[in-house]
Amino acid sequence: MSLLWLLLMICAFSGDSGGGGGPGTLFNMLPIAIAEHVRELEVSEGVPIGHQIGFIGEFLDSGDSGPPYLIVPVPGSAVDTDLAIDHTTGEIRTKVALDRENRSSYSLVAIPHSGENVRVLVRVLDENDNAPTFPTSLMNIEFPENTPRDVKRTLNPARDADLGRYNTQRYSIISGNTNNAFRLSSHRERDGVLYLDLQINGFLDRETTPAYNLVVEALDGGSPPMRGQMTVNITIQDVNDNQPIFNQSRYFATVPENATIGTTVLQVYATDQDAGENGQVEYAINRRQSDKEQMFRIDPATGLISVNKPLDFETRELHELVVVAKDRGMQPLETTAFVSIRVTDVNDNQPIINVIFLSDDATPKISESAQPGEFVARISVNDPDSRTEYANVNVTLSGGEGHFGLTTRDNIIYLVIVSLPLDREIKPNYTLSVIATDTGNPPLHAAKDIFLTVTDINDNAPEFEKDVYHANVMEVADPGTSVIQVTAIDRDEGNNSAIVYSLVDTPDTHSHWFQIDSHSGLITTRAHIDCETDPVPRLVVLAQDNGRPPLSSTGTVLVTIHDVNDNEPIFDQSFYNVSVAENESKGRCILKCLGRTM
Repeated sequence: MSLLWLLLMICAFSGDSGGGGGPGTLFNMLPIAIAEHVRELEVSEGVPIGHQIGFIGEFLDSGDSGPPYLIVPVPGSAVDTDLAIDHTTGEIRTKVALDRENRSSYSLVAIPHSGENVRVLVRVLDENDNAPTFPTSLMNIEFPENTPRDVKRTLNPARDADLGRYNTQRYSIISGNTNNAFRLSSHRERDGVLYLDLQINGFLDRETTPAYNLVVEALDGGSPPMRGQMTVNITIQDVNDNQPIFNQSRYFATVPENATIGTTVLQVYATDQDAGENGQVEYAINRRQSDKEQMFRIDPATGLISVNKPLDFETRELHELVVVAKDRGMQPLETTAFVSIRVTDVNDNQPIINVIFLSDDATPKISESAQPGEFVARISVNDPDSRTEYANVNVTLSGGEGHFGLTTRDNIIYLVIVSLPLDREIKPNYTLSVIATDTGNPPLHAAKDIFLTVTDINDNAPEFEKDVYHANVMEVADPGTSVIQVTAIDRDEGNNSAIVYSLVDTPDTHSHWFQIDSHSGLITTRAHIDCETDPVPRLVVLAQDNGRPPLSSTGTVLVTIHDVNDNEPIFDQSFYNVSVAENESKGRCILKCLGRTM
């Protein structure tokens, strides 16, 4: 009968899942058939092996026969392996070190020889023997540097196998939180896990701190608490929030004007603290604000500025460039710097000679009446290679056969002066040469020819070709008959040499018989002439120029009038009375009778 009862009890507990301490399904279905007492015991999981947990029948109302007991473990509850039960006394001791996290309770049934059975439930009490543990020791996350404050990122929470206050209670950042850039927040869900969030606590700046290595610690509620740690590597992602910065706000360089195209002038350099394309800098010249003629170019990658077109110091000495450095971000940022390039002079230009003539109409001429020392022209010399208004060059004058010279007081302005008297009639033109030599190495020369005209003054009277002209005319010549043409030459020019002829009326000549053409000098008869009245009239011809004042000269014309037999002879007396001495020799003239014809 006892054996049958034992088998029945085993079957009653065969439905128990083990480790839970509760009776099996069949046991629950037979509450009336099998009466029992319940004995609940507690033991801390940290007790040593052999620790007394308690007695089965202790503190129970009398309802059984007491020990000895038949011990029937609930299947799967590990009573046999973990507990030592003395069935004769009902004492229960630990056989191994208990671990609540592996088994939180033990269940068994103690069957006495008589009376009610005792259902024993041994609960293992938790101790703080487990530290909070993160699922991974390392976690990597990223934040853009423009992430607003309070933005959260969920971190892997730490889990603690202990219960209650021995479970994870709080988190803290113990290192790596530069400038308190981050903070932690946590909340507990229904599953009892304390979940963890990482929040932005300030403003992130990748250029200042590109990464953070936070050590996050989880603590439980033990005293002292147990701890677990996890490293959170935070990478700050770049945002294009920094413009390029030049290493100089202004650059200066010099380049000779004969520098060939492609010659490097200088290099600008800018850095951008951003990363990737946000920090890649490209260079350009702002053509709207500078260097519109594109005299220079810049390498967009290196910032090398080089000559792009031939330079000319004389045209432009200083070039001001506005150089732009721009990053390659989606919305690029840029900055500017100023580059001053000074072109240095090379002696590649001859001096330029400027001549201003001091005549009344500023033409190259000088009056022959000019006296020594009188100014002819003003000469200034400019060398484009020099930045002064007048270049200090050596100026010389050649030509002019000594009639002209060069004078200066300051080696800046030179004056061409008359050195010797001039005579247009001897030399009406002079060729002067002005030579300017600069001080370059080697020196360059420039020459300018001056073709100078000597202007006339009325300093020469007309001159007849002959002092005395001889002409012949018949006395029967009609009025208007040509007698002779006289010619006078005036060495002056223009009006000063324009001659007007006239006959001088003098008492001892019959000038009224003749007339002269005022322009050609042709003398013709004006009236009937009479040889018997004056066989050789003496004419005085006046040649006068048109100068101011006019000059004149005279010439003599002797006109021989040839007689025509137009008069019978006439004695000068009608009666002659002569006395002759008797001793006059033969052939002696005793009377001269004069007769004349009209």
